[in-house]
Amino acid sequence: MRAGMGGPLRIGVNALYLIPGGVGGTEIYLRNLIAALAKIDAANQYFIFTNRETGSDLVPRQANFTWVPQKVRARFRPARICWEQIQLPRAAKRLRLDVMFNPGFTSPIWSPCPNVTVFHDLQHIRLPDNFRWFDLPFWVLLLKASARRSKGLIAVSRATATDLKKFYGVDSVVIPHGVEPQFFQVGRERDPKHYILCVSTLHPHKNLEGLIKAWGNDRELPYLMITGLRGFSAENLERLAGRQVRFTGWVSREELYGLFRGARAFVYPSRFEGFGMPVLEAMAARVPVACSGIPPLREIADGCAFFFNPLDLKQMREAILRALEDDSLVDKAQQRAREFTWENAARATLDYLERSCS
Repeated sequence: MRAGMGGPLRIGVNALYLIPGGVGGTEIYLRNLIAALAKIDAANQYFIFTNRETGSDLVPRQANFTWVPQKVRARFRPARICWEQIQLPRAAKRLRLDVMFNPGFTSPIWSPCPNVTVFHDLQHIRLPDNFRWFDLPFWVLLLKASARRSKGLIAVSRATATDLKKFYGVDSVVIPHGVEPQFFQVGRERDPKHYILCVSTLHPHKNLEGLIKAWGNDRELPYLMITGLRGFSAENLERLAGRQVRFTGWVSREELYGLFRGARAFVYPSRFEGFGMPVLEAMAARVPVACSGIPPLREIADGCAFFFNPLDLKQMREAILRALEDDSLVDKAQQRAREFTWENAARATLDYLERSCS
């Protein structure tokens, strides 16, 4: 409820960026956060703006949630950006919104109501070479504008909050992701098979080339199961991979639970992250974790995983072997994972949206 104003908030949710099965972790974030908001809030009114690719399944079937489909395709980015900057503010004015929640980095630059925008990372600044030349200018311009003009900013980790302050000179509130309860159930049903799991988009910064080189092609060792979206490195990785590597592509959540259930260990070799949701999922599922020791992953898993320098292939291999042989951290890891819930994330987000309206 709106503090001091006696009525429910009218909250817009800008989901125009969402391409089901096409944007990785930001889709998991949005779907879980909206579902958690529905569980904790039956008073405020939510208006979920979607594109042509996204159906009504994103919207909870609850009286205070309204689906507002828009006639634009997210896959054609220029059209989506123009719609977000021109048509979305018009819709916000027509619906008399109190605040627009933007969970996917960008927001309308001119808006009739305050914007609250989520930054998952600042990869476009940290690793600009990972972006296509025709995409990077959009990221640079729009994210800077969103950071500077939004009434409130949410960072998903302390590392991302530090980057927002360093590169844009703006403050943000840190609200970490949650983890789905199903992963704790997976932890009770563990049935390890002969593979090591890595959940990752096939992008350069995920360091999967280094992982494949570090693990080699020894048939005596478990094979690598890599699941996630085909990214910019997909063709190169598929050429590099030997018999000990298998790619699944993007899988459903039910399939993913099954992969965690059967994994002997989990590895995450990324050189850059905003949060690192798969590491948290592995911890909840009681799968021994070996991961790179970058700051966002240490925020999640300090004392609960076997860390390695992502540029040191020998150290990476040794950490994976240790995870295969030593499950002494899984109880502590699962307990740590219980601190990250989508309900906590939803309550903190709703509180911040309410404060941003005052």
